[in-house]
Amino acid sequence: MKTIALEQAVAMIPDGASVMIGGFMGIGTPERLMDEVARQGKRGLTVIANDTATPGCGIGKLVTSGTVRKAIVSHIGLNPETQKKMIAGEMEVELVPQGTLIERIRAGGFGLGGILTPTGVGTMVEQGKTKLEVDGKQYLLETALHADFALVEAFLSDYYGNLVYALTARNFNPVIAMAATTVIVDAAHIVPVGMISPDHVVTPAVLVDFVVAH
Repeated sequence: MKTIALEQAVAMIPDGASVMIGGFMGIGTPERLMDEVARQGKRGLTVIANDTATPGCGIGKLVTSGTVRKAIVSHIGLNPETQKKMIAGEMEVELVPQGTLIERIRAGGFGLGGILTPTGVGTMVEQGKTKLEVDGKQYLLETALHADFALVEAFLSDYYGNLVYALTARNFNPVIAMAATTVIVDAAHIVPVGMISPDHVVTPAVLVDFVVAH
């Protein structure tokens, strides 16, 4: 059994931890976990995600609560609070091209040191990065991303932690589940083992540490 109470799950995350969070503008983000992280008053987190959503939605709740020290994202979402904190120097934002971001996370999950990509060559993105030539073409070396925790939303989980996602809510979730030391899942439905066909499992239980109980 990998089920755990919501409060206990979030209590495991220390101040200053690095946390990958699923979702795309709040779709596929584990909202119960966001609420509890904010409620417990976590501070100094480095959040690695696609975006910071909007105020009152998804990661936007963590921005509002002052939880986020640094965000590594492909864009800030439609979140003026992130913009204000970034300009005021209250929150560091590292913007990474979306394809590069997900590939850096994938590399972390696969045990790779990084990826080679032509994205950003000849722009400000290449500043401070290693540039390599392969077959006459220039590439940037983008290092892998790994996190202390991954907060994942799934549609279905069994009591072992095998996961199924719903449509576009899948987005970053399966990839971040491979790139963190501890994976915490909030599933809309938890079903007995055997109810999910093996062919439908996207994230296998071996990657999941805890499923939040309902």
